[in-house]
Amino acid sequence: MHLAARVMEVLVQPLNRVIRVEPGANLLEALKAAQVPMSYSCMAGRCGTCRCKVLEGEVLDGGKELQRPLEGAEGFVLACQTHVTGPCTIEIPEPDEIVVHPARIVKATVVAVEELTHDIRRVVLRPAKPIEFSPGQYAQLQFTPDHIRPYSMAGLCDDGQLEFHVRLVPEGRVSGYVARELQPGDAVRVSGPLGSAYLRRRHEGPMLCVAGGTGLAPILSILRGTVGGGMRNPIHLYLGVRTPKDVYGLDWLDELARDHPALKLHVVVSSGGDPATQRCGLVTDAIEQDLGELDDWRAYLCGSPPMVEAAALVARRKGIAPERIHADAFYPQGT
Repeated sequence: MHLAARVMEVLVQPLNRVIRVEPGANLLEALKAAQVPMSYSCMAGRCGTCRCKVLEGEVLDGGKELQRPLEGAEGFVLACQTHVTGPCTIEIPEPDEIVVHPARIVKATVVAVEELTHDIRRVVLRPAKPIEFSPGQYAQLQFTPDHIRPYSMAGLCDDGQLEFHVRLVPEGRVSGYVARELQPGDAVRVSGPLGSAYLRRRHEGPMLCVAGGTGLAPILSILRGTVGGGMRNPIHLYLGVRTPKDVYGLDWLDELARDHPALKLHVVVSSGGDPATQRCGLVTDAIEQDLGELDDWRAYLCGSPPMVEAAALVARRKGIAPERIHADAFYPQGT
């Protein structure tokens, strides 16, 4: 009787299901034990995949400092870092879009380091073992014990290789190492997958994709996943760069457009663009001008934090629900 009095109820929405847990129970472990469909990966608060929302009640949130700022909206928690302290109502995102890719560390070998633009390098790795991920996710790359940074995959997990796009930051320690020292044959440790801005495969409506600079890498992965999965969604892709010399990847995008005629590409250059093939200005202004209400759309936004935040505001203003906006902002860490 004493034990029964200590058991608390957690209402899980939108499943409208009640599970019973002990006080102090880890939320993710409780959901898994009750066989509630829930996405997760790293189990350490780094990947953001197990993000859910506390609608009512009390929990102990130990993951606030681990969440990226764009993911820190009020009420959202990381289930793997949260403990139940009282009766509560939890909303889990999209139970029909569950992905489970247990994070792992895989040894890989550098196959190629190629120049894409004056300040972007394409790094191709061959992993010793396959690593599963969803299109749009990223991984932590350790080139040496002192050179570690997250980068997004640009390909698909069944490619047999891993492709990353690295922007060279002035005086950047990690990107400088990639530019000056990384060579084919070098060993790299890959940790992942990480990230919650992955392709939702069950969505059949239109998609808004916005890529700033090397934000094109995860967007390429999402587009390749869309085409490879036989999805027929109309897609508007806005590629935003500073100058014409920063544009890259057009051959890949043209090939994808041939395979997916519903893909429309908009190249937006901040200054100096060719009016015949490029827009001049900001991607957010182009979206405002081109698109009307976006009620049944999903948005995938990848790039610098200011661009991602501005694009998210436009998407919400045009009617895309916040839970349908999947953002990956590239915050500086270790450059």
